[in-house]
Amino acid sequence: MRSHSAAHYFLEGLVDLGIEHVFSNLGTDHVSLIESLAEWDAQGRAHPAMVLCPHENVAVHMAGGYAAMTGRGQAVLVHVDAGTANSSMGLHNLFRARLPVFLLAGKAPFSLHGELPGSRDNYVHFVQDPYDIGSLVRPYVKWEYTLPSGVVAKEALRRGHTLMQSDPPGPVFMTLPRETLAQEWDESAIRTFPQERFGSVAAAGVDEGTARRIAKRLLEARNPIAITSYLGRKPEAVALLDELAHACGIRVFEYGPQHLNIPRNSDCFAGFDPVPALVDADLGLLLDVDVPWLPKFVPDRPALPWLHVDVDAVKKDFPMWGFPTDLRVQADCGTVIAQVLAIVRAEADDAFRHRVAQRIAGWKPQHADRRQRIAASGARPGVLGAVSPEFVCAALNEVLEPDDVVVNEAIRNAPAVMSQIERTLPQSYIGLAGGGLGFSGGMALGAKLARPRNRVVQVVGDGGFHFCNPTSVYAVAQEYRLPIFTVILDNGGWQAVKEAVLKVYPDGAAARADEFQARLGGERRGFADVAAAFGAHAETIDDPEQLRAAIQRCLKALDGGQAAVLCVRITAL
Repeated sequence: MRSHSAAHYFLEGLVDLGIEHVFSNLGTDHVSLIESLAEWDAQGRAHPAMVLCPHENVAVHMAGGYAAMTGRGQAVLVHVDAGTANSSMGLHNLFRARLPVFLLAGKAPFSLHGELPGSRDNYVHFVQDPYDIGSLVRPYVKWEYTLPSGVVAKEALRRGHTLMQSDPPGPVFMTLPRETLAQEWDESAIRTFPQERFGSVAAAGVDEGTARRIAKRLLEARNPIAITSYLGRKPEAVALLDELAHACGIRVFEYGPQHLNIPRNSDCFAGFDPVPALVDADLGLLLDVDVPWLPKFVPDRPALPWLHVDVDAVKKDFPMWGFPTDLRVQADCGTVIAQVLAIVRAEADDAFRHRVAQRIAGWKPQHADRRQRIAASGARPGVLGAVSPEFVCAALNEVLEPDDVVVNEAIRNAPAVMSQIERTLPQSYIGLAGGGLGFSGGMALGAKLARPRNRVVQVVGDGGFHFCNPTSVYAVAQEYRLPIFTVILDNGGWQAVKEAVLKVYPDGAAARADEFQARLGGERRGFADVAAAFGAHAETIDDPEQLRAAIQRCLKALDGGQAAVLCVRITAL
């Protein structure tokens, strides 16, 4: 029998998992993997595509964008504790978004005197060996492990992959000691661990009694509402929710949406703020949502019953949560909705269907008023030097196709993106689930990798753009031919910081001085120039009359295979 390094079997393990891409930022800890890759290439042997990312923040978020579009978690390979630390904010975002990613970090050699192949031979091997590398990402992973031997490489990979993909999915973490990867093992010692016997588990539906209980409440309700945020992570659930809403006359709200959860041109889509509807609702559904409203600003209605269906119903990773429900089930939302819908359709009579039709028809004036307000806001261009963000987003809406993907990191201007850029198809919208700015560049690249035929548009504030590691974003876009369209809404700082101060101290010293430590100034602010340095088409405008022509030039570059960046100066902070 032949022998190979543990790195060789590790690559075989990735292939066994069906890993398609390894988003990577390599170092001295990966020498055996690099050697094995070269050997495989020389043999013409297929392996996961290596996507080199100059910063780990981009690598992790690229994996997240790819998973958001496909449901398939990919590998991210980083350098010891330094790369792990750079990955931690991205893992936070993917953890909160319940997106799978397999973070793999090399580990500094443990042998000092040349006792083993891969022993320490560099100064940096001493300083990159912390006591607890896992502590850098432990709050944001479902599982962590240090590979002890190449003989269990495939089993350890399968175990991590199973936990990563099992509902609710999320990040996992493994460290790879350099000597372990360099170990030689005979082929006879290596076992395989197939998906059929060791694979992930998916959330299912509910028992017949629970489904009937939910259906009964809907059949009795006179004014039901539903609030959701990430139901649309399963694309088939979007149409099912719309069907149930039409069958039962449910107003559906997306609060802090991470995905598109219901077509936003649906008669049952009621917008993004559920609070006004709480006043006269007689039944509420929480469907895959972490924070349905902010309790501080909403009067408690103990008599309003809530039914909660969620892939993560108890919010096990939230130390405090605080939303009481009368029925709480942990299940796959789409499956449960299909179960309930079948019961409703079987038991609804003509009188119920008539009431539902009247209820939905009664919403038409509200829908018309909402659309009129959105149109009016989008039609106001702003002025020279302060283009309206709603005007920018309305102009984008005019040219985007339904299956284009919009990645929203506009933060305080996120409502303009959500209301003005109408999304109707599943997986055509990605929002921020966590609290780490700088996610949208990598997510857009990952979405483009998964959907090469669709345009991907990243809308980001100037503060968030700083965090995106833009040199890395556009270097990757250029190297791997992943043209994305970035629209920067530049207000000169962090509006969220200013608003936070004003909420707590509306008449305080900061308000009187108009100084919130949030402005990002300087004589020159060449955001677009950063992208241009790495091959992107780049423009900056401050005149609303220039907007549509600039967008067209950017789209022309995009369709020609070139990333494009349009920086728009909006109202200053």
